[in-house]
Amino acid sequence: MKPLTGSYIQVLQTLFLALLSFTLLLHTTFSYIPFTTVLRHILPTNFPLFLSCALCALLLLLLLYHLHTRPHPILLLNYSCYKPPPHRKCPMEVAESFVRRSAHFNPQTIEFMRNICLKSGLGDETYAPPFIFQDDNQPTLKCAIQEAQEGMFSSIDALLSKTLINPQRIDIVVVTCGSFSPSPSLSSLISNHYKLKPDVKTYNLSGMGCSSGILSIDMAARVLRNSRKVQYALVVITENITLNWYSGDSRPMLVTNCIFRVGCTAAIITNDPSRRRVAKMELVNWLRTHYGADDSSYRAAFQEEDDKGNTGVALTKDLIRVAGVNLREHIKIIAPRVLPLSQLVYYMYSVMVAATSHGKSKPVVPDFTKAFEHMCIHTGGKAVIEQVGRVLRLGEDVTEPARMSLNRFGNTSSSLVFYELAYFEAKKRVKRGDRMWMIGFGTGFKVGSLVWKWVRDSSQDCDNPWSDCIDRYPIKAW
Repeated sequence: MKPLTGSYIQVLQTLFLALLSFTLLLHTTFSYIPFTTVLRHILPTNFPLFLSCALCALLLLLLLYHLHTRPHPILLLNYSCYKPPPHRKCPMEVAESFVRRSAHFNPQTIEFMRNICLKSGLGDETYAPPFIFQDDNQPTLKCAIQEAQEGMFSSIDALLSKTLINPQRIDIVVVTCGSFSPSPSLSSLISNHYKLKPDVKTYNLSGMGCSSGILSIDMAARVLRNSRKVQYALVVITENITLNWYSGDSRPMLVTNCIFRVGCTAAIITNDPSRRRVAKMELVNWLRTHYGADDSSYRAAFQEEDDKGNTGVALTKDLIRVAGVNLREHIKIIAPRVLPLSQLVYYMYSVMVAATSHGKSKPVVPDFTKAFEHMCIHTGGKAVIEQVGRVLRLGEDVTEPARMSLNRFGNTSSSLVFYELAYFEAKKRVKRGDRMWMIGFGTGFKVGSLVWKWVRDSSQDCDNPWSDCIDRYPIKAW
């Protein structure tokens, strides 16, 4: 059984006083009801008190059963975002120099990539993988492992240092990396490096795309929620560029070379209610939806070979439309769970009007700023951020963290929502009780949402990736 915390004890004390008052009332009532006179000949002479005590005991047992069986809270204890060393920065000049040295691209392809970079919204302080800076410029398996180790180990080390969690206390490890799945797995790499205990449960997710950061937290939360004992889950969210560098000339596949950059996040979540006072947020709702049954959604971002046999991930022109359509479907499900009553009534009324208008009107988009004080929007690219802003009718002040994260760190895939979270903390915008919505999109096509509630005022950690530059943001150029 879980230990009773101070809040549980207060509830028990209040209930006991209420039941005591109820017992006295029953005793007085039964003492003056003639019907009890008959019962007193059959049952003990103190029947009213006996019945009251029995009811009291039953209610106490029901309360204890409820406290024992109700789901544990899911708390984000802390997180850490990887910030590569300064010599890994990849301004436009470095990117162009590498592309020209590689000898894989013709002048037309180089000019196309240059134009994509200029329009992408990325700044000059994003970070590239190690092979970009090596003499041979070859994306090898060794370089891919180095990229993975640097990101994962650095973020995990910083996280364990902040939380003072002994690696032996970690019960669950969830690692997600969409397009790099070596053998042994990345979760095994972590288990070996940190000498985790033999009964640790490890999960390795791949092929989930940019939504996998949301989905990995979702998965860990479900495991913790279904556990009847206190546990700690380490969630590592990363992506690997090295072996996914595209060397052909197919334009839909070249886009990934231009917008993806190095990043990684490690987070510890727990179901231990006694850790609430030191945790950052509580996960209060989550949702994941999958639209792979639709062919256009399934193929919107697709790994395949070009006509010369080069493997790459094609980001089709239909991707932005697919993201908008599926986001609308997703909010139809999440809206009733999170919207305040006024917005929900307004939204349901517009749905009914649209249903009876024979296509002349459409349901209104609810104002999600009434449900959340802060939003971390997946920064898949400039066009994706703008599309989400259009669909949800968000102002530039709401999309600011997404736009600034894209500018500073590039598209780090599934981990970037946590760089946005760090932006909020660096700006000191988050207070206890604030609600935060994280939303991500991924290949397949998947949409995922996490709804958090801050359990304490945010504070900027020493390893916040924005520490040395937050005063320069937001920038006006976009």
